[in-house]
Amino acid sequence: MRLDQLLVIKNLVESREKAKALIMSGNVIVNGVIIDKPGKLVDINSDVKIKEKLKYVSRGGLKLETALNYFKLDVKNFVCLDIGSSTGGFVDCLLQRGAKIVYAVDVGKNQLHEKLKNDKRVIYYEEKDARELTENEIKEKVHLITIDVSFISLTKIIPNVIKFLKDNGYLLVLVKPQFELEKKFVKKGVVRDENLRKLAVNKILDFLKEMKFEILGVVRSYPPGPKGNNEFFILAKKEI
Repeated sequence: MRLDQLLVIKNLVESREKAKALIMSGNVIVNGVIIDKPGKLVDINSDVKIKEKLKYVSRGGLKLETALNYFKLDVKNFVCLDIGSSTGGFVDCLLQRGAKIVYAVDVGKNQLHEKLKNDKRVIYYEEKDARELTENEIKEKVHLITIDVSFISLTKIIPNVIKFLKDNGYLLVLVKPQFELEKKFVKKGVVRDENLRKLAVNKILDFLKEMKFEILGVVRSYPPGPKGNNEFFILAKKEI
């Protein structure tokens, strides 16, 4: 049986998403050995132990925490808009760091963790394409927009959502080179060439500058994305 499935069956975690996050962060021990591959096949009777519980509902929270710490961005009392919420790692991190309200938007269905669905500070829009968001849904200007999307370029998402940002508001985007580059540069879903990674980052930097954003910084995301893909956070500020 897959290790991530076994963790759920043994009631060690609430979901496979959280199981994957724990495993990939090196926090799962099977028969005395650390296993970091969620798809590793193990015996159902294996002795499985968790080194430490994850701080957030998914590893996305760890990524955002690292970025917020690096940029020294204090989100206390912020109204935030999170695009591509999925399980809610970013949402959870923002709330734990004092955000007042988080609008969570995802094109999928039934993905947000139950604890976040039940949190009055979270306003959740599922099965919602961010390119179609209107003021009927986001009825106030926000201090911060975070974006973590897959299988689509950030250049397709950013133009429609920045209208919700306050003057001098912040935009924090996760650049995934595998979704920003032409397919010929992406081998089996992974971009390993550092020059190609820089090309993807520069593509978004140039795009943001065209959209009249001030670039405040770039940092490599940790932990890495799926299959070891390197991802990068860009923090930008809306110019008045």
